[in-house]
This record gives sequence, structure tokens and C-alpha cells, in this order.
Amino acid sequence: MYNFGSKTFNQYEVKKGNKSLVLEAIKNHSPISRASIAELTQLNKGTVSSLVNELIEDQIVTETGPGQSSGGRRPIMLLFNSNAGYSIGIDIGVNYLLGILTNLNGEIITEKKVDLNHHEFESVMDQVQSIVDYLKSQMNPTPYGLVGIGVGVPGTVHKNGMVLLAPNLGWRDIPLKEHMERLFQVPVTVENEANAGSYGEKIYGVGRGFDNIAYISAGIGIGVGLIINGKLYKGNNGFSGEMGHMTVELNGKLCRCGNRGCWELYASEQTIIEKAKEADIPNEKATLENLIHLAEQGNSKANDIFSEIGELLGIGITNIINTFNPEQIIIGNRLAMANNWIKPSLDQKLKQNLLSFFQEDLSIQFSTLNSYSASLGVSAFTIEKFLMISLTNGTNTAFR
Repeated sequence: MYNFGSKTFNQYEVKKGNKSLVLEAIKNHSPISRASIAELTQLNKGTVSSLVNELIEDQIVTETGPGQSSGGRRPIMLLFNSNAGYSIGIDIGVNYLLGILTNLNGEIITEKKVDLNHHEFESVMDQVQSIVDYLKSQMNPTPYGLVGIGVGVPGTVHKNGMVLLAPNLGWRDIPLKEHMERLFQVPVTVENEANAGSYGEKIYGVGRGFDNIAYISAGIGIGVGLIINGKLYKGNNGFSGEMGHMTVELNGKLCRCGNRGCWELYASEQTIIEKAKEADIPNEKATLENLIHLAEQGNSKANDIFSEIGELLGIGITNIINTFNPEQIIIGNRLAMANNWIKPSLDQKLKQNLLSFFQEDLSIQFSTLNSYSASLGVSAFTIEKFLMISLTNGTNTAFR
């Protein structure tokens, strides 16, 4: 009896793996024929045909008109049905909330962004609910509707979806996943926003084609997401990435986390604002957007501030490169908007501090997704979980 059960389980796992291969081939190579899928996956044509039929029945894949033929009958082509459902990605920033509605290809359908002026959990959730309600109102009828919600948070997130500490929000031990699943009645994924950003860049941004990436989320605070050998590195309990709180100055400024001398106190957007005020730039002009505008006009104070921030970013990034030896560094979040003024001093600092062999085959890039990296990343997590459940269960009604 045991052997029979083990054999059945193994057959089930093999089928699930094969179905995943077929779906991945269709997603990445649409439009594609059954014969081409068999060639790509090395599965026999009968297996491919059977699995494709299941995916069509699940409404995850659709057939389209005949494609080109090298001789003989023209093959029916297959498409991934990216409009079978929707995903919502929420980025909880320190001073903003961003929500995006995507299809199953991660293409943004619509978005809503609001200022975040109060950090009390109930107040934030009221605004999140308003954003989600708006995004849902923009959805057309689809086979699966809203398949889930992903949330990026600037803090330490346990793998069970509990926000253990988000010092810049004043949050501690917040059961965010549990609360939001009860509120919205769909699966919810909660992730550290830097981890989410690194994944968003890997799937949709400048990280495509790289397998070892350090993503620096530089906004009001600093977080780091790591892709190692093509996989998001989360640590034992999901706590990795809090490198904004590594010490860069002994007995330095006191951080909200309780430590002194944290990197994010010296190289973040908040630091830029503080330095602008110290340079006698009027308070109403002391915003990142206004400082970029001043730099564009050749304002020496703004240029000096960005140059100093580039150096200070370089100190922390040097430590990351020395530790992980990535092939790519991506600077993302809001400071990516100032790349033209930050990059020269950052590059100079890395050239000065790094040993020559660490600089070989190293790509330093600024995100082109800007503030969308995290929201796209958590949306991608949600989509992948939905598709995996679809592969496991066949036609799935739990998400409708």
C-alpha cells in the first residue's frame, strides 16, 4: 500500500512539473505550437497535447489561428491568457501608498497613488482598502477575477506574513497577511519591499538576464534585496535584506531601529532633505523632485548634495559587493530618479574602494522601473502562486 501511494505521489509530482514546463514555454514563447513546446521541453507530443488541453480547459491558455509551416499542415498556435485574471500590488512606502492592477503578465492596467501622512495601522489600512476598492472597480469580468494581493512593506517580514518591525512606520508585530486576507477574502502575500523590488527588477526590469543581483531600495530608508543564483534570497525566516541598518559610523546618529550609525541615516532621501535644509534651501524646495529640478538648472548646492549622497551610497554598496560578489547592482526606488547626479560620485567611490577583481564583470545600473519595482514584484509573487495552484488543482474556483 505504501509503495502504491509513493508511486502515485511521484507520478503526480512529475505531471505537475511537466505542466509547469509546458506553461512556462507558452508564457515565454507565445504564440507557439504544440510541436515547438515538445521540442523545447523534450516532452513527448502526446504528453504535451494532454497538458495543453488541461490548460485550455482551465482557461489559462487559448488557441489562436494557424501559424507558419515548414511543410505540411499549418499548426494551431497557443497563447498564454494573460487576461484570465488580475493581480494587485501594493507598495507601502514611508510617505506614500502605491497600488497597481496588473494582468497575469504583470502589465499595469491602472494605478492609484496617495500620500501617507499617518502611520497608525488602522489609518493605513483604511487607505489601502480605498486603493484596493478603486482598483477592483477597474476590473473587467474574467475567468478568475482577482487572484490575489501582494504587499511590500519597508520592514522585517516573517515568512508567515507578520510584520515584525517596520521602524519608519512605527509598526511592530502586525499580522498584516492575516488581517488583509480577512478583509479582502483573497490570498495575500506580504514581503519586504526591497526583496519585492529585487524580484520586480529580475522579472520586469534591468535585472533580466542576471542571476546574482543586489537591489538597493533607496527611498526615505534603505533596504537591500538579493537574488542569488537566480533565486530570491530570504534567509532562514525571511529576515534578509535589512542592510540599511548596517553600521557605517561608530557611535553615529541614533536610528529608529535603536542602533547608531545606520547606513540609511546617511544615504537616503531623508538625508537629502536634511542636507538641503542645512544648505539654506527653502523648506518648500527641500524635496527630491525640486532638488532634481535645481540640479538640472545647474544649482551647485543641489549638485553637491547628490554628489555626497553618491559617495555615501558607495560606502554601503562596497560592503555588499565585498560580501556577495554580485554581477549586478541596481539602485532603485525614488533615488533612482536622481541617477544622473548620483552615479558619477558613486562610480568613483566604488572604483576607489573595491579591489580590482571585484570590479570585473560588475554592472552598476539604476532602475528604469523607478517606484514600481516593489509593487510589480509583489504582484509577480501573487501571480506565480496562483498559477502554481492552478497547475496543482486544475480548474480553480477559489480565486474567483
